[in-house]
Amino acid sequence: MDLFLNLKATAIAHKQRIVLPESTEPRTLKAAEQVIAEGIADITLIGEPAEIMAKAEELNLTHIGEARIVNPNDDEAIQKYVELFYELRKSKGISMEDAKKTTKNPLYLGCLLVKAGEADGQVAGAANSTGNVLRAAFQVIKTAPGITAVSGAFIMQLPEGCPFGHNGIFVFADCAAIPVPTAAELAQIAVSANKTAKQIACIPEPKIAMLSFSTKGSAKHENVDKVVEATRLAKELDPTINIDGELQADAAIVPSVGASKAPGSPIAGQANVLIFPSLETGNIAYKLVQRLAGAVAAGPVMQGLAAPVNDLSRGCSPEDIVKTIIMTCNQAIDAKK
Repeated sequence: MDLFLNLKATAIAHKQRIVLPESTEPRTLKAAEQVIAEGIADITLIGEPAEIMAKAEELNLTHIGEARIVNPNDDEAIQKYVELFYELRKSKGISMEDAKKTTKNPLYLGCLLVKAGEADGQVAGAANSTGNVLRAAFQVIKTAPGITAVSGAFIMQLPEGCPFGHNGIFVFADCAAIPVPTAAELAQIAVSANKTAKQIACIPEPKIAMLSFSTKGSAKHENVDKVVEATRLAKELDPTINIDGELQADAAIVPSVGASKAPGSPIAGQANVLIFPSLETGNIAYKLVQRLAGAVAAGPVMQGLAAPVNDLSRGCSPEDIVKTIIMTCNQAIDAKK
């Protein structure tokens, strides 16, 4: 079965509550319509009810009325979220007036619904920058225990018959967030990607390769040392993690090369999760594999937050938004186990 059919079936079987704060954005409303109609998730929209319904009518959408709508301009309705945000940020010197002003921002109000336990995740970014989406998540939802680095992974589904990865499926990280990660951040990216592989990529046994231009000391450089240190730190963070490094890409995924360059490695030649040493390498790699190999690239899946908040490309299609909602549902489902 196709990866997304599996994820969709899981989402339908364990229905989650997803906030879409960009509620009058046409692609977002079209995605919400499909998600509601197919029973994938319960949707909450943030905005003026009359404006949302007018836009839905304009787009000939018939299920938007089934969504929960939270009006950020209804002072009485949002007061409890204002108080929650004030409690979260009062140590930073915020006033109640500023807390109210910020809570009216749909990105923040959506995250506050998640924080309050009234929603399980948020999807945004069709009309907002990545910085704005993540800033709200950092301030309200914060990072998962033991994690300070939020990163972005892509699920790479290679064409049928690909002999590499887990039935042609890989997780690539970080491809979206941290330009030059430290060894400690690389370690956290690996630990987070281990969870993403299980939650979203349906990889039961993630095998994580910490990539470099060197394999097991074949080259000497401070950047190689950083990857070696990151591998050690990842094992400290999660002693159960199945990881090795430093490995070159071919040694990581090609069995014959792995056996030659890294004999005895538990990962070499078998990796299905690739951790790149920098954002530029990860971002370039996923786009090359997508275009040259014809892979489906799903993401970015934001990793390391205490609850799922996922960012969209501003060039996304309604189908992209639906897929991101499905991935967000699966993250939320796994978080409750």
